[in-house]
Amino acid sequence: MQWLRNILPVLGNYVQNLRVADILDIAIVAFLIYRVLMFVRRTNAKNVTKGIFFLLLVMWVSEFFHLNVINYLIGRTFEMGLIALIVLFQPELRSFLESFGNGEFRHLFGVNRVNTEKMDSVIAQTVMACEEMSRDKIGALIVFEREISLENFFATGTIIRAEVSSQLLRNLFYPKAPLHDGAVIIRGALVECAGCVLPLSANTHLSRDLGTRHRAGVGISEVGDSVTVIVSEETGAISLATAGVLKRNLSRDMLENLLRKELIPDTEKSSKNGTKLLRKNKTGGEGKV
Repeated sequence: MQWLRNILPVLGNYVQNLRVADILDIAIVAFLIYRVLMFVRRTNAKNVTKGIFFLLLVMWVSEFFHLNVINYLIGRTFEMGLIALIVLFQPELRSFLESFGNGEFRHLFGVNRVNTEKMDSVIAQTVMACEEMSRDKIGALIVFEREISLENFFATGTIIRAEVSSQLLRNLFYPKAPLHDGAVIIRGALVECAGCVLPLSANTHLSRDLGTRHRAGVGISEVGDSVTVIVSEETGAISLATAGVLKRNLSRDMLENLLRKELIPDTEKSSKNGTKLLRKNKTGGEGKV
Protein backbone atom coordinates (compact mmCIF):
# COMPACT_ATOMS: atom_id res chain seq x y z
CA MET A 1 0.00 0.00 0.00
CA GLN A 2 3.06 2.24 0.15
CA TRP A 3 2.86 2.95 -3.58
CA LEU A 4 -0.70 4.17 -3.09
CA ARG A 5 0.40 6.62 -0.39
CA ASN A 6 3.10 7.92 -2.71
CA ILE A 7 0.83 8.37 -5.70
CA LEU A 8 -2.11 10.03 -3.93
CA PRO A 9 -0.29 13.37 -3.35
CA VAL A 10 0.79 13.42 -7.01
CA LEU A 11 -2.78 12.84 -8.17
CA GLY A 12 -4.07 15.47 -5.76
CA ASN A 13 -1.58 18.02 -7.05
CA TYR A 14 -2.50 17.18 -10.66
CA VAL A 15 -6.23 17.60 -9.98
CA GLN A 16 -5.65 20.98 -8.33
CA ASN A 17 -3.74 22.23 -11.38
CA LEU A 18 -6.27 20.80 -13.83
CA ARG A 19 -7.60 23.40 -16.27
CA VAL A 20 -10.79 23.46 -18.32
CA ALA A 21 -8.66 23.02 -21.43
CA ASP A 22 -7.15 19.84 -19.95
CA ILE A 23 -10.60 18.41 -19.25
CA LEU A 24 -11.67 19.23 -22.80
CA ASP A 25 -8.48 17.67 -24.16
CA ILE A 26 -9.06 14.43 -22.20
CA ALA A 27 -12.72 14.31 -23.24
CA ILE A 28 -11.84 14.68 -26.94
CA VAL A 29 -9.19 11.94 -26.76
CA ALA A 30 -11.58 9.63 -24.90
CA PHE A 31 -14.26 10.29 -27.51
CA LEU A 32 -11.86 9.53 -30.37
CA ILE A 33 -10.78 6.27 -28.72
CA TYR A 34 -14.42 5.34 -28.24
CA ARG A 35 -15.22 6.07 -31.90
CA VAL A 36 -12.24 3.98 -33.06
CA LEU A 37 -13.47 1.06 -30.94
CA MET A 38 -17.00 1.44 -32.33
CA PHE A 39 -15.57 1.64 -35.85
CA VAL A 40 -13.72 -1.63 -35.30
CA ARG A 41 -16.89 -3.25 -33.97
CA ARG A 42 -19.17 -1.97 -36.76
CA THR A 43 -16.81 -2.90 -39.59
CA ASN A 44 -16.11 -6.41 -38.35
CA ALA A 45 -12.40 -5.55 -38.15
CA LYS A 46 -11.71 -7.51 -34.97
CA ASN A 47 -9.36 -9.97 -36.67
CA VAL A 48 -7.47 -7.12 -38.36
CA THR A 49 -7.12 -5.39 -34.99
CA LYS A 50 -5.82 -8.59 -33.38
CA GLY A 51 -3.25 -8.88 -36.16
CA ILE A 52 -2.09 -5.29 -35.63
CA PHE A 53 -1.68 -5.81 -31.88
CA PHE A 54 0.22 -9.03 -32.52
CA LEU A 55 2.64 -7.22 -34.85
CA LEU A 56 3.08 -4.46 -32.25
CA LEU A 57 3.91 -7.09 -29.64
CA VAL A 58 6.44 -8.76 -31.95
CA MET A 59 7.92 -5.35 -32.77
CA TRP A 60 8.31 -4.53 -29.05
CA VAL A 61 9.90 -7.95 -28.32
CA SER A 62 12.29 -7.61 -31.28
CA GLU A 63 13.35 -4.16 -30.10
CA PHE A 64 13.80 -5.38 -26.52
CA PHE A 65 16.04 -8.28 -27.61
CA HIS A 66 17.76 -6.20 -30.33
CA LEU A 67 16.49 -8.33 -33.22
CA ASN A 68 17.24 -5.63 -35.73
CA VAL A 69 16.24 -7.42 -38.94
CA ILE A 70 12.80 -8.44 -37.61
CA ASN A 71 12.27 -4.99 -36.14
CA TYR A 72 13.13 -3.36 -39.48
CA LEU A 73 10.83 -5.65 -41.47
CA ILE A 74 7.86 -5.11 -39.15
CA GLY A 75 8.47 -1.35 -39.19
CA ARG A 76 8.35 -1.35 -42.98
CA THR A 77 5.21 -3.52 -42.85
CA PHE A 78 3.48 -0.91 -40.72
CA GLU A 79 4.43 1.86 -43.16
CA MET A 80 2.87 -0.02 -46.08
CA GLY A 81 0.06 -1.43 -43.95
CA LEU A 82 -1.31 2.03 -43.16
CA ILE A 83 -2.03 2.60 -46.86
CA ALA A 84 -3.53 -0.89 -47.14
CA LEU A 85 -5.89 -0.21 -44.22
CA ILE A 86 -7.07 3.04 -45.80
CA VAL A 87 -7.85 1.17 -49.04
CA LEU A 88 -9.47 -1.72 -47.16
CA PHE A 89 -11.80 0.47 -45.11
CA GLN A 90 -12.35 3.16 -47.74
CA PRO A 91 -16.19 2.85 -47.79
CA GLU A 92 -16.46 3.07 -43.99
CA LEU A 93 -14.01 6.00 -43.76
CA ARG A 94 -15.86 7.83 -46.52
CA SER A 95 -19.19 7.32 -44.74
CA PHE A 96 -17.65 8.57 -41.49
CA LEU A 97 -16.31 11.74 -43.13
CA GLU A 98 -19.53 12.35 -45.05
CA SER A 99 -21.41 12.41 -41.77
CA PHE A 100 -19.45 15.59 -40.87
CA GLY A 101 -20.34 17.27 -44.15
CA ASN A 102 -24.01 16.32 -43.89
CA GLY A 103 -24.25 17.60 -40.34
CA GLU A 104 -25.45 14.21 -39.11
CA PHE A 105 -23.59 14.51 -35.84
CA ARG A 106 -25.97 12.19 -34.03
CA HIS A 107 -24.42 9.29 -35.97
CA LEU A 108 -20.98 10.24 -34.71
CA PHE A 109 -22.16 9.75 -31.16
CA GLY A 110 -23.77 6.44 -32.02
CA VAL A 111 -27.32 7.77 -31.64
CA ASN A 112 -28.87 5.82 -34.46
CA ARG A 113 -31.06 3.30 -32.72
CA VAL A 114 -34.69 2.65 -33.45
CA ASN A 115 -37.10 2.79 -30.55
CA THR A 116 -39.05 -0.29 -29.51
CA GLU A 117 -42.36 0.91 -30.96
CA LYS A 118 -40.89 1.41 -34.45
CA MET A 119 -39.04 -1.90 -34.35
CA ASP A 120 -42.27 -3.61 -33.28
CA SER A 121 -43.89 -2.19 -36.41
CA VAL A 122 -40.97 -3.32 -38.61
CA ILE A 123 -41.15 -6.86 -37.22
CA ALA A 124 -44.94 -6.99 -37.55
CA GLN A 125 -44.84 -5.83 -41.18
CA THR A 126 -42.02 -8.26 -42.02
CA VAL A 127 -43.79 -11.22 -40.42
CA MET A 128 -46.99 -10.34 -42.26
CA ALA A 129 -45.17 -10.12 -45.61
CA CYS A 130 -43.31 -13.39 -45.03
CA GLU A 131 -46.54 -15.17 -44.11
CA GLU A 132 -48.17 -13.96 -47.35
CA MET A 133 -45.13 -14.85 -49.47
CA SER A 134 -44.83 -18.25 -47.81
CA ARG A 135 -48.45 -19.03 -48.65
CA ASP A 136 -47.97 -17.93 -52.28
CA LYS A 137 -44.49 -19.56 -52.52
CA ILE A 138 -42.69 -16.33 -53.38
CA GLY A 139 -38.97 -16.40 -52.61
CA ALA A 140 -37.59 -13.69 -50.32
CA LEU A 141 -34.30 -12.72 -48.69
CA ILE A 142 -34.53 -10.02 -46.02
CA VAL A 143 -31.46 -8.89 -44.05
CA PHE A 144 -31.64 -6.84 -40.84
CA GLU A 145 -28.50 -4.81 -40.20
CA ARG A 146 -27.40 -4.54 -36.56
CA GLU A 147 -24.11 -3.23 -35.13
CA ILE A 148 -21.85 -4.26 -38.02
CA SER A 149 -22.39 -2.08 -41.08
CA LEU A 150 -23.54 -3.65 -44.36
CA GLU A 151 -22.83 -0.57 -46.48
CA ASN A 152 -20.39 -2.52 -48.62
CA PHE A 153 -23.36 -4.43 -50.05
CA PHE A 154 -25.51 -1.34 -50.72
CA ALA A 155 -23.62 -0.65 -53.94
CA THR A 156 -24.60 -4.07 -55.32
CA GLY A 157 -28.30 -3.16 -55.24
CA THR A 158 -30.68 -0.23 -55.62
CA ILE A 159 -31.15 2.35 -52.87
CA ILE A 160 -34.76 2.47 -51.64
CA ARG A 161 -34.81 4.23 -48.22
CA ALA A 162 -38.51 3.72 -47.55
CA GLU A 163 -40.47 2.75 -44.46
CA VAL A 164 -40.89 -0.98 -43.97
CA SER A 165 -44.33 -2.24 -44.95
CA SER A 166 -45.69 -5.61 -45.96
CA GLN A 167 -46.89 -4.18 -49.29
CA LEU A 168 -43.44 -2.85 -50.15
CA LEU A 169 -41.70 -6.12 -49.27
CA ARG A 170 -44.16 -8.19 -51.30
CA ASN A 171 -43.78 -5.84 -54.25
CA LEU A 172 -39.99 -6.02 -54.14
CA PHE A 173 -40.03 -9.84 -54.17
CA TYR A 174 -42.85 -10.22 -56.68
CA PRO A 175 -41.53 -12.71 -59.28
CA LYS A 176 -41.78 -10.25 -62.18
CA ALA A 177 -40.26 -7.34 -60.25
CA PRO A 178 -36.76 -6.31 -61.44
CA LEU A 179 -35.26 -6.56 -57.93
CA HIS A 180 -36.85 -9.83 -56.78
CA ASP A 181 -33.72 -11.99 -57.19
CA GLY A 182 -31.57 -9.99 -54.79
CA ALA A 183 -31.69 -9.31 -51.06
CA VAL A 184 -33.47 -6.51 -49.21
CA ILE A 185 -31.41 -4.86 -46.46
CA ILE A 186 -33.26 -3.18 -43.60
CA ARG A 187 -31.40 -0.61 -41.53
CA GLY A 188 -33.31 0.55 -38.48
CA ALA A 189 -36.90 1.22 -39.54
CA LEU A 190 -36.14 1.67 -43.25
CA VAL A 191 -35.75 -0.58 -46.26
CA GLU A 192 -32.33 0.78 -47.20
CA CYS A 193 -31.81 -1.06 -50.49
CA ALA A 194 -33.03 -3.97 -52.58
CA GLY A 195 -31.63 -6.32 -55.21
CA CYS A 196 -28.36 -6.68 -53.28
CA VAL A 197 -25.84 -9.45 -53.97
CA LEU A 198 -24.69 -11.30 -50.85
CA PRO A 199 -21.72 -13.65 -50.28
CA LEU A 200 -22.53 -17.36 -50.32
CA SER A 201 -21.74 -19.50 -47.31
CA ALA A 202 -18.67 -21.71 -47.53
CA ASN A 203 -20.11 -24.08 -44.91
CA THR A 204 -19.88 -27.59 -46.34
CA HIS A 205 -22.22 -28.97 -43.67
CA LEU A 206 -25.30 -27.18 -44.99
CA SER A 207 -28.00 -29.39 -46.43
CA ARG A 208 -27.60 -30.08 -50.14
CA ASP A 209 -31.22 -29.22 -50.80
CA LEU A 210 -30.57 -25.58 -49.91
CA GLY A 211 -30.40 -23.24 -52.88
CA THR A 212 -28.52 -20.01 -53.54
CA ARG A 213 -30.99 -17.88 -51.58
CA HIS A 214 -30.49 -19.86 -48.36
CA ARG A 215 -26.70 -20.04 -48.79
CA ALA A 216 -26.57 -16.29 -49.30
CA GLY A 217 -28.69 -15.77 -46.16
CA VAL A 218 -26.32 -17.92 -44.12
CA GLY A 219 -23.28 -16.33 -45.78
CA ILE A 220 -24.17 -12.75 -44.82
CA SER A 221 -24.82 -13.88 -41.24
CA GLU A 222 -21.32 -15.40 -41.12
CA VAL A 223 -19.49 -12.17 -42.01
CA GLY A 224 -21.39 -9.97 -39.55
CA ASP A 225 -24.04 -9.88 -36.85
CA SER A 226 -27.03 -9.44 -39.16
CA VAL A 227 -30.30 -11.35 -38.92
CA THR A 228 -31.60 -12.83 -42.18
CA VAL A 229 -35.08 -14.09 -43.04
CA ILE A 230 -35.44 -16.44 -46.02
CA VAL A 231 -38.63 -17.61 -47.70
CA SER A 232 -38.24 -20.62 -49.99
CA GLU A 233 -39.62 -20.25 -53.50
CA GLU A 234 -40.01 -24.03 -53.89
CA THR A 235 -41.67 -24.98 -50.59
CA GLY A 236 -42.72 -21.67 -49.05
CA ALA A 237 -40.85 -22.60 -45.86
CA ILE A 238 -39.61 -19.70 -43.71
CA SER A 239 -36.07 -19.79 -42.28
CA LEU A 240 -33.93 -17.47 -40.17
CA ALA A 241 -30.12 -17.24 -40.16
CA THR A 242 -27.96 -15.73 -37.42
CA ALA A 243 -24.22 -16.20 -36.80
CA GLY A 244 -24.03 -18.84 -39.53
CA VAL A 245 -26.83 -20.94 -38.00
CA LEU A 246 -29.97 -21.60 -40.06
CA LYS A 247 -33.31 -22.29 -38.36
CA ARG A 248 -35.77 -23.79 -40.83
CA ASN A 249 -39.51 -24.38 -41.18
CA LEU A 250 -40.58 -21.59 -38.84
CA SER A 251 -44.20 -20.77 -38.14
CA ARG A 252 -45.41 -17.16 -38.06
CA ASP A 253 -45.27 -17.06 -34.26
CA MET A 254 -41.80 -18.63 -34.15
CA LEU A 255 -40.50 -16.11 -36.70
CA GLU A 256 -42.00 -13.20 -34.79
CA ASN A 257 -40.54 -14.38 -31.47
CA LEU A 258 -37.07 -14.95 -32.95
CA LEU A 259 -37.00 -11.54 -34.65
CA ARG A 260 -38.14 -9.84 -31.47
CA LYS A 261 -35.51 -11.70 -29.45
CA GLU A 262 -32.72 -10.71 -31.86
CA LEU A 263 -33.75 -7.14 -32.73
CA ILE A 264 -35.40 -5.82 -29.55
CA PRO A 265 -33.40 -5.96 -26.28
CA ASP A 266 -36.45 -6.09 -23.99
CA THR A 267 -38.61 -8.67 -25.73
CA GLU A 268 -41.04 -9.27 -22.89
CA LYS A 269 -42.34 -5.70 -22.75
CA SER A 270 -42.72 -5.36 -26.50
CA SER A 271 -44.19 -8.79 -27.25
CA LYS A 272 -47.77 -7.84 -26.50
CA ASN A 273 -47.55 -4.57 -28.41
CA GLY A 274 -46.09 -6.29 -31.48
CA THR A 275 -48.73 -9.01 -31.48
CA LYS A 276 -51.52 -6.45 -31.22
CA LEU A 277 -50.02 -4.40 -34.03
CA LEU A 278 -49.68 -7.47 -36.25
CA ARG A 279 -53.30 -8.48 -35.69
CA LYS A 280 -54.49 -4.92 -36.28
CA ASN A 281 -52.61 -4.72 -39.58
CA LYS A 282 -53.87 -8.12 -40.69
CA THR A 283 -57.48 -7.08 -40.19
CA GLY A 284 -56.93 -3.76 -41.91
CA GLY A 285 -58.15 -5.07 -45.28
CA GLU A 286 -54.93 -5.08 -47.30
CA GLY A 287 -55.21 -6.33 -50.88
CA LYS A 288 -52.94 -8.88 -52.47
CA VAL A 289 -50.11 -7.92 -54.76
